[in-house]
Amino acid sequence: MKILKNLILSLITLILFSCGKGEEKTAIVNIEARSNSNVTGNVTFKENNGKLVMKAEVFGLSEGNHAIHIHTIGDCSAPDGKSAGGHWNPTNENHGKWMQEPFHVGDIGNIVADKDGKGTIERETDLWCINCEDETKNIVGKAIIVHAGPDDFSSQPSGAAGPRVGCGEIKVR
Repeated sequence: MKILKNLILSLITLILFSCGKGEEKTAIVNIEARSNSNVTGNVTFKENNGKLVMKAEVFGLSEGNHAIHIHTIGDCSAPDGKSAGGHWNPTNENHGKWMQEPFHVGDIGNIVADKDGKGTIERETDLWCINCEDETKNIVGKAIIVHAGPDDFSSQPSGAAGPRVGCGEIKVR
């Protein structure tokens, strides 16, 4: 009886402990040059307790604004990055500015590069997830595209940001 009681208490403790802590999930992207650019970089997505934080660091850009988006297909094999398809837009919204309606969930915004060509951007959201069952939120298997120019936040469907100068597939680490 004592063994059974200890086993039950251990099981209850294990259940309570595992319910109290969220599992952190991580996805990474290695940005590679496209369209004869020198763009490189990395993007990290970390999800914990229903919130996802994205941090991007990109190098080799011209000084100024450059659009950065999530695209539908995790394929960067084409020299111009077009194998990644169009913007990820599973809810069929108009293109726009991050968190200002309307916008696609793939509309990250503009990354601002300094005079040395380095740009960073960070986003936090519950609109994305890593390997979840909700295909309107799951970012795994998609691509990150960095464009030569800025997103104008209004041209449909893509923001008139010019050539794709960087591309990387979103993969679980």
